This record gives sequence, C-alpha cells and structure tokens, in this order.
Amino acid sequence: MKTIKKIAMLFVLLTVTICLAPQKATSQISVSFQLFYDDLSPHGYWVNDPNYGYVWAPNVQQGFSPYSTNGYWVFTDYGWTWVSNYSWGWAPFHYGRWFHDPYYGWLWAPDTEWGPAWVTWRQSEGYYGWAPIGPGISINIAFGSSYNLPYNQWTFVRDRYFGSPNINNYYVNSSNNVTIINNSTVINNIQTNNTTRSKYNAGPDRADVQKRTNAPIRQLSLKDRDQPGQRLNKNELQLYKPRIEKNDTQGRKPVPPRVVNKEDIKPISERNKEAQVLKENPKVNQNRNKEVIKQRDIKNQSSEPRVKPQNVPKKQNGQNKESGNRRETPQGTQQQRSEELNKQKEAQQERGNQQNKQRDVQQQRSEELNKQKEAQQEHGNQQNKQRDVQQQRSEELNKQKEAQQERGNQQNKQREIQQQKSEELDKHQEILREHAEKQNKQLDVKQVELEKQRVEKQRKEKKDFEEQPVK
Repeated sequence: MKTIKKIAMLFVLLTVTICLAPQKATSQISVSFQLFYDDLSPHGYWVNDPNYGYVWAPNVQQGFSPYSTNGYWVFTDYGWTWVSNYSWGWAPFHYGRWFHDPYYGWLWAPDTEWGPAWVTWRQSEGYYGWAPIGPGISINIAFGSSYNLPYNQWTFVRDRYFGSPNINNYYVNSSNNVTIINNSTVINNIQTNNTTRSKYNAGPDRADVQKRTNAPIRQLSLKDRDQPGQRLNKNELQLYKPRIEKNDTQGRKPVPPRVVNKEDIKPISERNKEAQVLKENPKVNQNRNKEVIKQRDIKNQSSEPRVKPQNVPKKQNGQNKESGNRRETPQGTQQQRSEELNKQKEAQQERGNQQNKQRDVQQQRSEELNKQKEAQQEHGNQQNKQRDVQQQRSEELNKQKEAQQERGNQQNKQREIQQQKSEELDKHQEILREHAEKQNKQLDVKQVELEKQRVEKQRKEKKDFEEQPVK
C-alpha cells in the first residue's frame, strides 16, 4: 500500500514538473507553395510573370507600399520585425520579395526563406529609412554600395519617431528622399537564423534607437503560431512562419487555383473597391474562399492519373438509327455553316480586339517604362550634379582648412618670435638689474669708506686739538 502511494506521489510530482517547466519551441510545420496560392487568392490576383513565375497582385488601396502601409516595426529576438495590420500580412512581408511594376503597381514573388522583413536599411543624422529588396537579390548585394533603388521606393522617418505604432503619421515626404539618401549610410547588421541558416538584416542597433528616441525599446519574444496569421501580446509576437517547400509532399508542383493575364488585372482603384466589398461582406469573402478551394480540388483531380474506360462494343442498329436521324436538308446544312462562319468571324474579331488591347497595354507599359528610365536617368544626373557640388564643396572646405592651418602656423611662428623677444627683454632687464645692484654695492662701499675717512679725520682733528699746548 505504501509503495502504491509513493508511486502516485511521484507521478503527481512529475506531472506538475512537466506542466510548470518551460516548453521548448515546437518544430516548424512544413508546407508547400500551395499554402501561399490558396491563402492569398481571395485577397488579390495571381499572375504568371515571365521573369519570376507566379506573382501576386494584392487588392489594396492606392498609394500602397510594402513595409510602409498599414503596419509598424517592433523589436524581437530577430531584430526589427514588421507587424502588418493586413490579415494576410504573415506571408508577403516575411517570405519572398516585392518589386514594382510601373503599370500594375507592387507585385509579390514568393520564396521559401523566412525573415523579420526583407528590406535594406539606411541611417543619417536625424533619420532612419528602409526599402523592399527585389527578387533574386542576395543579402550581400542588397547591403552593398552598388545596389541602388529608385528614391521613391524608400520610406524615411525622423529617428525620434522610429518604433512608434503610428509610424505612418511621421513618414517624410518622398521629395526629400534624394537629399537624405545622399547624406546617409547603409546599416549592415547581418544576422543568421539558427534554424534555417539563412541571413537577414536586423536593422538599426537597439542602443542607437534608444539614444535617438530617448526612450527604452522593449524586446518582444517571437513565438511560432500553428495557423496563418499573427497575434501581438504585451511581451510576445505570435507569428505563423512554417518551413516552406516549393513542391508538395507527393513531389507535385503547386499551382494557383486561379491565374489571370497581366492585362486583365484591374486598376488599383478597382482592386481597392473590391477589397472594401470583401471586408464589408464576410459572406462574399467566404464564398470566394470556397470557390478557390473548389478550383484547387478540380486541378488536383485533373492532375491525378485516370483509369481508361473499357472498350464497349458498338451497336449497329443504334448507329443506323442515329445516322438516319442525323440526315439534314441542304438548307439546314447551309444555315449551320453560315452560323459557324459567323462564330469564327466573331472569334477572330474578339481575338483581334484582345490583341489590340494587349498591344495598347504593352505600348502604354513601354511608354511608362521609358518615362521611368528617363526619370531614373534624370535622378542619376541630379545625383551626379549633387556629387560634383559636394566634391567642389569638399575641395573648398579642404582649401579653407589648409588656409586656416597656414594662418595657424604663422600665428604660432609669431608667438614664438614674441616669446623669444620677451625672453631676450627679460634677460636684458636681468642684466640691467644685476648692473644696478653692482653699482649700488659699489656706492655703498664708497660711502662707507668716506664715512670712515670722515670719522678718522674728525678723530685726528680732535686729537690734534687736545695735544696743542694751552696758552
């Protein structure tokens, strides 16, 4: 009986110890690109891009910019981490890369590596800034001096407001970006993810931010979440960050449930209205999710091997009856042919209209690309001018410094000459003083001797007077 009680007590203690002991982080869940395709389809469009494969165009408001719109920065175990207020923000701001298309806006190319934020960082006197890193750009290149992004893709904020949940209220106008960029330096705070061994940039130094903001920066613990989304508590950030594989467990290549042509993507203004409708009508969003899942299941079924049907002997009688029923009059045949010809003409006309639309879109895109190139060239020319001006200023400053140094050397020489003169005057005065002292001593000696002679003369006269006979 005592043995049973001891065993029961040990079991209770072991259970309590396990419950109270700190639990280790659960191993990452492994999923494929299909999760991106399915989870993001209700919130935008998947497009087959010739350079990056399937890319995603979100339904967002005009002026949207990744790592700038509808979110803010928090400091975690991984450094500065972007917290998005979008329900889908767990994926595009921590996996893959963003790039800007001059006609379609910002597009996202998925990838397998997780990071707190895939941005490049800069700092200057009074400012912090960041910009999205494009697809295919390694960390070493992104934080080198040769990687230059358009000035309007940078977001800058006064350093005293960095880390604020309302940071979007303090963004600097992009018209000032060129000046800030030219006076800034790259923040190269490269860290390595111990789990995936991937490299990322942790952003500004925590101590430097605390010094500039004059406020303590709280470090949040980043915890894994078991389902898509994120949750921010007082002391921790729960974020869904599974291990991503490009193919599924059966080796099949994932495909988005719905892919559209680039020219069929709606303008950002219409996508914004659609996003507003989905937000205000959850049922519409739910139905769209069901449609996405249904299309995915249909594609999965079509990719599975099908069983060939067995050959069934044909019935001759049935064939004869059908052939008898299919006999048509010449008028019916001509009408059918004319209808088919009309359909073909309409189809050709439709294809021609689509081709014309595509040409117009491509022409418009090429014009915008040319404008962007001209703007970049203009921006480059302005930067070169500013560099020349800065170089000229630096040369003038160097000349001023040399002139000041020369004046300083001359002043030092004058001081040395004056010091020598003063030393010589002091020596001359010392000599005069010694000479005067000698003269005074000589005068004193002469005066003493004269006094002695006078006394001696008086004594002699007195003696002589006393020795004279009295008459």
